[in-house]
Amino acid sequence: MITSMAASHSVGKIAKDAIFGASGAANKASQQYGSEKITNATIGAIMDDKEILACIPTVEKVLRALPMKDIIAYAPISGLPAYLDAAIDLTFADSKPEGYFAAVATAGGTGAIHHTIWNYSEIGDTVLTSDWYWGPYNMLCNEAKRKLDTYTLFDEKHNFNITSFETKVDAILAKQDSILIIINTPAHNPTGYSLSEADWTNVLDVCKKQAKNINKKITLLVDIAYIDYAGEKNETRQFMKQFSHLPVNMLSVFAFSMSKGYTMYGQRTGAMIGLSSSKEIVTEFASINQYTSRATWSNINRGAMTLLTTINQDQVLLKQFEAEREAYYQMIRARADVFMKESAQCGLKALPYKAGFFLSIPAADPVAVCDKLHDDLIFAVPLKMGVRIAVCAIPLAKMTGIAEKTLKAMDFVKNK
Repeated sequence: MITSMAASHSVGKIAKDAIFGASGAANKASQQYGSEKITNATIGAIMDDKEILACIPTVEKVLRALPMKDIIAYAPISGLPAYLDAAIDLTFADSKPEGYFAAVATAGGTGAIHHTIWNYSEIGDTVLTSDWYWGPYNMLCNEAKRKLDTYTLFDEKHNFNITSFETKVDAILAKQDSILIIINTPAHNPTGYSLSEADWTNVLDVCKKQAKNINKKITLLVDIAYIDYAGEKNETRQFMKQFSHLPVNMLSVFAFSMSKGYTMYGQRTGAMIGLSSSKEIVTEFASINQYTSRATWSNINRGAMTLLTTINQDQVLLKQFEAEREAYYQMIRARADVFMKESAQCGLKALPYKAGFFLSIPAADPVAVCDKLHDDLIFAVPLKMGVRIAVCAIPLAKMTGIAEKTLKAMDFVKNK
């Protein structure tokens, strides 16, 4: 009997997403008990203190004022030229490295990751990221017939584990001629951690050591989706200067996204920025990724690209926009500060949080801990290695007590 019409490589694919599962449980409880009584720590988007999805006011104003032709017309496959120039400028601010650049518009930051996996790793290859990571990295690798491996993100003192990183890079390049490394920083999802200047020096030293073998190729994909909620824009980008004059067999790709920085999650607009010491490599970057765009989604959201350039080219709008976004950053910071302060007071061992939408607590049985938190009408996301709390979504008034209740839930599961 025929039970599947799918091609052999697609049989059995099911997207089991812990985030949407946890969100569904929160929504069900909200209908049963009322939203004012539950704490929904699952949503990866900014919710204001009335628990309404937040939009930066200047973004809404500019979007509603766009001419209809800028909303409905096709855009070039590579993206609007002014948008691409702006994406490069916004990615680096005052910390633009020296080298050759190209940008290609993508369907959000996810599109940039998709293209980089497809075009800069071989079928069957192993891609490297940290053991705490955004789950779709694994799905994107699997869909492209790659494997995802991880290094240990933190050492015993909760510092960046450069030893584990180097060990994994060396091991993979002993078996492969090329490696793609994905690093999500600053304001890492799901921990809120950010690599320091010194961490980046060490990472690049490991890669440059391997690059001495001209037969090896190293691609570094820096996922900066949350960078606009990581602190002062030039301070958070200062590490990027270290990407100047890298060996010709090292390519840097920065995954730029409008989803968080412009509160335009559903508009699916981003870009991949390629940086190399070789003009030929960057020319190839623009060509092959444009080709993959045409073969994947063709072109992306013209209206969102126009919105970005409209704001970026008007100093009054830009100043207003940045002030409004800063207010949301400070709002999220204040929420996280409550949780981290109370964690220290009650003895909950949360991972080091620097900034961003999320923080995480290691747990031996994350699903059981999250299930126990349901007793207190708190809904968090169980990850492979712990529990993720979306501080971007929890009103300040509801933050007090979450850390202590999380610790109690963990103790209950541990002693069960």
